[in-house]
Amino acid sequence: MRRGDAALHRSKNDGEGRAYCFFTSTMDKQLKDQFQLEQALRRGLERDELLLHFQPRVDMATGQIQSLEALVRWLHPEQGLLPPHRFIPVAESSGLILSLGPLVLRKTCEQIQRWRAAGIPVVPVAINLTTQELYKQGLVTEVLGTVSQHDIDPALLEFEITESTAMRSIDDARAILSELKTAGFTLSLDDFGTGYASMSYLSNLPVHGLKIDQSFIAELERDPARCRQTMAIVDAMIGLGLNLGLEVVAEGVETPTQRDFLMAHRCTRGQGFLFSHPQPADVIGSLLQDGSPLPVAPDQTRP
Repeated sequence: MRRGDAALHRSKNDGEGRAYCFFTSTMDKQLKDQFQLEQALRRGLERDELLLHFQPRVDMATGQIQSLEALVRWLHPEQGLLPPHRFIPVAESSGLILSLGPLVLRKTCEQIQRWRAAGIPVVPVAINLTTQELYKQGLVTEVLGTVSQHDIDPALLEFEITESTAMRSIDDARAILSELKTAGFTLSLDDFGTGYASMSYLSNLPVHGLKIDQSFIAELERDPARCRQTMAIVDAMIGLGLNLGLEVVAEGVETPTQRDFLMAHRCTRGQGFLFSHPQPADVIGSLLQDGSPLPVAPDQTRP
């Protein structure tokens, strides 16, 4: 029965197209590992083991930091610093994301407070909202309460959602995002180009910007056979965003060639290892305090 349940669980996770699934010993081990990670994450949330790193978004012409993205990390007591892809899927499948999301918002507000108290010039900070968080009952009230408690100007916070999250319930998404926009928050579509939003829906979403997914940026150099096609797609996405009056940000910019292509096609804001890896708050604070342009590091590689 336990093995049958494991196969059923895998079949559901693989989506509606998976009619059946056979149990394997590997599957059993994966489920055990996931369960152990889930329990450890529960303890980690209780023990405040989660922390934030921040990655700059820059004006690619000048290198000046325009804004930041808050990225959660888990300081695991045995495995060290874990990146989001190691535990966010578990947080989403277990429902722990509904505890993790508010924690990220609170820690972001606290960090903005610390920078402000230290006399450091503050720039807007972006936070990701998952599907479960966006459609959570009372989200806007909860967010406004946290922001008010820390005396943070809503203009200093940006919420990112994916296309697929918005399309799950377009009418509800429009209503929730409209409330957040009215409250003064900035909104953007993350991973743009990987979802399935129609143009009519996209034009009606109350967002301020979009982020071109890093997979498209990587393809600009990775696959010569598809390079021309990818260039045309990226150019079209930039044009779409600008024609809709949206701010366009390219994520995953890692080489000068990618940067130069984007700038030549009117995308001026970028985020990626070419400019900076995600950094702890004290490092970012020093960069903001200094105010100097970020140097371009053409040999940066993904850690």
